[in-house]
Amino acid sequence: MSLLEVITKASANPSPITSLSNYPIIFNPDPILLNLKPQNEGSNDTSLVKRVDGWQIWGTDSEIIELGQKFFKKLNRKLKNPNKFDKDEFFGMLNSYLEQNRSKVGISAGVIPSDKGYTHKLIEKLGFLMGQEVVGLVLEASIVLELWELLETLIANGLVEHSCSSNLVYNLIEKRRSDLVCLCLKHVSDLQTSDILCILKYFLSPPKDAYSSMAIVRKEWESQALCAIETATDMGLSGKILSLAKEASVLLMVAHDEFSVSELCLHYLLASSNLDEVTLSSCISKLNGLEMKSLIRYLGKWLKKYERFPQAGPCPKASSTLSLKACVWVPTLVDIVKCLGLVLDEHFSSLVLHPEFHEELRSVVGVVNSLALEARISCSIANVIENLRTEVKGNYIAVVRC
Repeated sequence: MSLLEVITKASANPSPITSLSNYPIIFNPDPILLNLKPQNEGSNDTSLVKRVDGWQIWGTDSEIIELGQKFFKKLNRKLKNPNKFDKDEFFGMLNSYLEQNRSKVGISAGVIPSDKGYTHKLIEKLGFLMGQEVVGLVLEASIVLELWELLETLIANGLVEHSCSSNLVYNLIEKRRSDLVCLCLKHVSDLQTSDILCILKYFLSPPKDAYSSMAIVRKEWESQALCAIETATDMGLSGKILSLAKEASVLLMVAHDEFSVSELCLHYLLASSNLDEVTLSSCISKLNGLEMKSLIRYLGKWLKKYERFPQAGPCPKASSTLSLKACVWVPTLVDIVKCLGLVLDEHFSSLVLHPEFHEELRSVVGVVNSLALEARISCSIANVIENLRTEVKGNYIAVVRC
């Protein structure tokens, strides 16, 4: 069997994690590198690559790995019989593991066990010491015990990778946790095509019992939009900050108004860094008729919004300057046009042959023609401005030479 066949087979049939890797954490390199010495110090070998001796894992790193192995084995054993495993026992195990890690590295969490959110604070401070296998098992326990706040903490702190959470998106959709699915789009950087397809189908045609958690997403968008409006009307602000707040308020108003709760969730998908043209094209090709109609309607809403509010545009600075994080999750006109182009590429025959799509398409075509006309006019004006700049620059150089 070739190496490619081995890799392909392993990818097609991923086995569940049952043991911890030998090197689950990032080591402190200083003590390791300082102990490395050439095997033959007196050798006259001029080779650029020389063998070394003295490789040894630093004591603290070794102890942290051992703690992770013990915790992993114990939690894995408990999860084999989840009916006899409750939330209190799990939190006791997790807190003990994190506290032992804290004592090894000497990091202060700034909280005491009686404080609310104690475990979440420990994870924020010490989560980087949890190997991916441990994180994967904690994710599994969180889903089994329905510890959604803990799961949110793990995702939001960037501790979740696809390698330790291959079924996370599927499980969250099964549990109807739309808010956490959106959180995955925001913080999990290596979602697979299968995950993206599941999310796209889920948001385009959500089951009835999914709307309660989608309402949480709507509240987040509402909160960000109201915050932007309050900032934009703050008489104490002036200059660039006020201008930025006004831009952000227009953008968030456009992104919020007239969109359904499921469409607000779709914003995160279209603006996600996980979504490239190849992935999106593959996902769109697998949509059914109902899902296609929902997607075209959604894209049509965006095109109409950008036609009505041409001043609405990307405003990434508002995220860091004004804490309006939602600004980076608003799909741009470029995102919308690319997606619409892929829809036409993948389903052109179906769109032409099935009359139920014609009304939506006619509406979209009208807006696209209007935007295209504006673009042509803008390009003409831009060309005139550029020519004037070149002419003025040439005249200035001529005057200076004289």
